[in-house]
Amino acid sequence: MTDRTWGTYFSNVSVLLLVLSIVAFSDNLFTDIGQPSNRDPKFIVHGIFGLAWYVLLATQANLVRVRNLRLHRKLGIATFMVAIGVTLSTLYLFVVLWKGWPNMEPDVRANRLLLPGYALCLLLAWRLRARSDWHKRLIFVGTFFMLGPVLDRIYDPLVMSWAKPMFPLLYTKQVDEIGFLMFRWGCWTGFFLSLALYDWKTLRYVHRVTLAGGAWLALVVLISEFS
Repeated sequence: MTDRTWGTYFSNVSVLLLVLSIVAFSDNLFTDIGQPSNRDPKFIVHGIFGLAWYVLLATQANLVRVRNLRLHRKLGIATFMVAIGVTLSTLYLFVVLWKGWPNMEPDVRANRLLLPGYALCLLLAWRLRARSDWHKRLIFVGTFFMLGPVLDRIYDPLVMSWAKPMFPLLYTKQVDEIGFLMFRWGCWTGFFLSLALYDWKTLRYVHRVTLAGGAWLALVVLISEFS
């Protein structure tokens, strides 16, 4: 079929996403557990669903890798229920925190537009669970859609924690903003490109799910920036 590297693509990426999510929200989980958001029910519920999603994503992908399809199918119902929880808890945050489209920053607008994409991808993944090529790509494209908050929060611990002390003379607010945008959109684009490369290596063409997901992300960026 494929070499070992590409044969473990989904299990490797799922573990990477789990690690990134834990690092991104490490303050809530480990270093600043007394912060106000940790006492706010809406953030607690959303955080539990978000963490559960990445844990189950990694678990499910690696169950497929070791060919334990029986347990994979059993956990599928729980995974789908967690996806519903992620969707509803995120939607609730949008409703209570941001009043109207004009009051949102472009990144918030993008996340709001990508949420229906996540929900649609997971619904289609459930309906097409017997077609593994569609099923796994829909799940991962949907997950990529929801990476905004993780990428936003991981920039400081992953990049600025060492870059600012190492290059203090180069650091300015403008440089920081440019670096953040390059990191955010570079990582986001990189995940979609990695999936496209996986498609090419394994199928010799880019799957329609991958193309549609990348096109929707690009359209969302344009809408959120210029609307």
